[in-house]
Amino acid sequence: MTRLKEALSDCADVLRKAILTAIMLVGMGSAALAQTYGFATLPPGTLNHTTASAVAKVLKEKAGINMLVQPTAGDQIIVPMVARGEVEVGITNILELASYYEGGKNPDLRLIGTAHPLRTAFWVRKDAPMQRIGDLKGKKVTFGYSAMRTIDTISRAILATSGLTDKDISPVMVPNVVRSADDFMSGASDMFFFAFGGPKVREADAMVGGIRVLEINEAGMAAARKVTPYGYLTDVTPGPVFIGVSKPMKVYTFDNVLITHAKVPDDVIYKMIDVLDQNKSELVSVQPVLREFSAASLFKTYDIPYHPGALKYFKDKAIQARSIE
Repeated sequence: MTRLKEALSDCADVLRKAILTAIMLVGMGSAALAQTYGFATLPPGTLNHTTASAVAKVLKEKAGINMLVQPTAGDQIIVPMVARGEVEVGITNILELASYYEGGKNPDLRLIGTAHPLRTAFWVRKDAPMQRIGDLKGKKVTFGYSAMRTIDTISRAILATSGLTDKDISPVMVPNVVRSADDFMSGASDMFFFAFGGPKVREADAMVGGIRVLEINEAGMAAARKVTPYGYLTDVTPGPVFIGVSKPMKVYTFDNVLITHAKVPDDVIYKMIDVLDQNKSELVSVQPVLREFSAASLFKTYDIPYHPGALKYFKDKAIQARSIE
């Protein structure tokens, strides 16, 4: 009987320790989720700022994860901030991320995944004579993008679809896409570059009495891929998001990605993906382009490491990596 009591006492001690450990772990996880995390994005008026705001709103309301949206001047600021661990999450385009990760220069950068395809265009005034990208020869074209250098690369790729280079245009040097739209509205340029869904596109449409997308030459994509391999074409049709599209057409597209730092806790990234996937309708109510978001669409075969928390989620949900479109 004495031995039985001792055995039961030992079992009780082990159980108590296990319960205390579990409570501590849960507490640690809850504390991690209760912290405030920085989310670096582009300036207000951009598509990415709206996306970041939608993500932060859903994470706060549905999971108690505090994400502080931090606007910056451009992707050249966002990616280094995440790489240094100054903010925990950022949103940028795949070209920008690849340029910073290339050669292992920023080894702590990690992918969470593809937020959505980033469909872009060159817009002109609705009554302008230009119809296609090739019609920009000799025209005033926003260029340079000193705070968003990958947009300069993308602009070169789009021009290349019609056999044009920066020598065939009159460059109007701008720091970012917001300034591109502002210069267009002021009359300093004949066009502007932006992503579909950005509030600034709607502002430009209202300000100048209507805008129109210049058509792209599909046969010119081979030339565009010599400028950057990350671009591809997707189909769009007239609709509320696709301002300036009057008929079905193809537009230049690349991926917008969510990024993080290697030291961000795995459970935070795992929970972030799970909450966003389960509350897609709330995301879309703030940012319509997130209609294409899903946990499955996050995982693509980019040659950049994913965060362990994201990889665990993909494994748990049997999500396989998809090829780049």
